[in-house]
Amino acid sequence: MSSPDRPDVTENGGTDTQPAVPRLSLTVSEHAVTPGAIEILKVIRPDWHSDSIRFKLFTDGITNKLVGCFYEPPPSPGGSVTDEDVVLIRVYGNKTEMLIDRRTETENIQLLHRYGYAPALYATFTNGLAYEYVPGVTLTTSTCRHERIWPLVARRMAQMHKVSEQSGTGANPVAPALPAKTEQFLQLIPSTFSDPIKNERVWKVFPRIDELRAEFEDLYRRLLETNSPIVFCHNDLLLGNVIYDEERERVTFIDYEYAAPNHQAFDIGNHFTEFAGIDDIDYGRYPDRAFQLRWLGEYIREYRGIGSAPTEGDVQRLYVQVNQYALASHFHWAVWALIQAEHSTIDFDFVQFGTTRFLEYRAKRDEFLGLRYTD
Repeated sequence: MSSPDRPDVTENGGTDTQPAVPRLSLTVSEHAVTPGAIEILKVIRPDWHSDSIRFKLFTDGITNKLVGCFYEPPPSPGGSVTDEDVVLIRVYGNKTEMLIDRRTETENIQLLHRYGYAPALYATFTNGLAYEYVPGVTLTTSTCRHERIWPLVARRMAQMHKVSEQSGTGANPVAPALPAKTEQFLQLIPSTFSDPIKNERVWKVFPRIDELRAEFEDLYRRLLETNSPIVFCHNDLLLGNVIYDEERERVTFIDYEYAAPNHQAFDIGNHFTEFAGIDDIDYGRYPDRAFQLRWLGEYIREYRGIGSAPTEGDVQRLYVQVNQYALASHFHWAVWALIQAEHSTIDFDFVQFGTTRFLEYRAKRDEFLGLRYTD
């Protein structure tokens, strides 16, 4: 970590309804997250006493480091207990600026917070941000199927997809993120990995970059035939990015690093692929047709804002779109993993992750592209 006694503070632009967010000239080391968090708290929580702060390092993510800062002051002189305050501080992974537009990420969080769909942003710093703690627990490969939970996820995704500022509808439609972002990833894959063992493992499975590009272009041409609309998408709704608050019966999405206008079916299909898990990937957990049809029916009702159930044709059409775009999700994150395999300092087997997703894409390609619906 490099920082002066008190980092310089500028401001990210605010709005009439939302104050500007402090931007700190401070860099936090991935290997010294807690000392860096202390420096940030001195600015955004100057009344916190250091001996009353408890830190918890979260380990769910495979891209960034996340630390929870829990302020637990002693009872006041009158005997009353002050409510606990919590700040989350996320330190970006090594070289992730090659993959992510951090300015856009900040704007996305502020936009969605105005809608009540994202946590409040407290500050940004050179290689991370500090934001509101959302009470609850992240989803697991079991809880994502619970009858009290999955409808909340379907409805929240539908609500997010209706955020008007970033939609692809109207007189000036915007381009979907998928093709440009996948091309960006393809350009960043090294032709030879610095680790010879990784290099051998990668090219035993993956075709060379020009072939990968041609294969994705062919896939995307097929996907465009489904006419999936462009909406504002999260684009990375893995289970660890969904927080379930049982007491309030609600879910909140976090980590908007990749949020952007994109195909509606990609966001849903991507979420379904994440049912397989990350550390112990099992595509036997991919939701079956019956579950998907129920999920998609709930989604359509919320997305359209209609009181009656969607038609069978509506649900079947979306089912075909979602499963075909799930192929793009596998491909997209497989090539992303190859970049992480070269640059990330996190202890995670990105080559194995990318290989697993690429092989699943290949295994399901013909089956999913063969799906059809009738009006």
